[in-house]
Amino acid sequence: MSEDRVKQLDEVFCSSCGKIIKKEAEICPLCGVRQKPAPVLGSLPLDYGADPLSGKSKVAAGLLGILLGGLGAHKFYMGKTGMGILYLVFCWTLVPAILGLFEGIIYLTESDVAFENRFHSSSNAITQESKDNP
Repeated sequence: MSEDRVKQLDEVFCSSCGKIIKKEAEICPLCGVRQKPAPVLGSLPLDYGADPLSGKSKVAAGLLGILLGGLGAHKFYMGKTGMGILYLVFCWTLVPAILGLFEGIIYLTESDVAFENRFHSSSNAITQESKDNP
């Protein structure tokens, strides 16, 4: 079978391996990577700064850091459970509250790319160039 076959109307390219798969496929049968649903034309995104790789919103993380940072809520939200427990244990010192305030402000003011890179390993980090040039 030829690798150079033409994509049909009911097919798309896998977001990971680039092979042609059925549009309805949730998981690529060739590489096993879950596919993201295609955006609906004319719809507005309601994620308010959500990270496309993890679905975490930088606005939610920032507000949690500012309002509940002393309890480590923003750390729990971002999946940093160990740091969240550390913030919770030392919440009586008010040091986590001050750190949470600063972290919340940083989350809200940094770029989407910087926010994504902050919470992903270097192998999954997204650079501005790769985001601008798909």
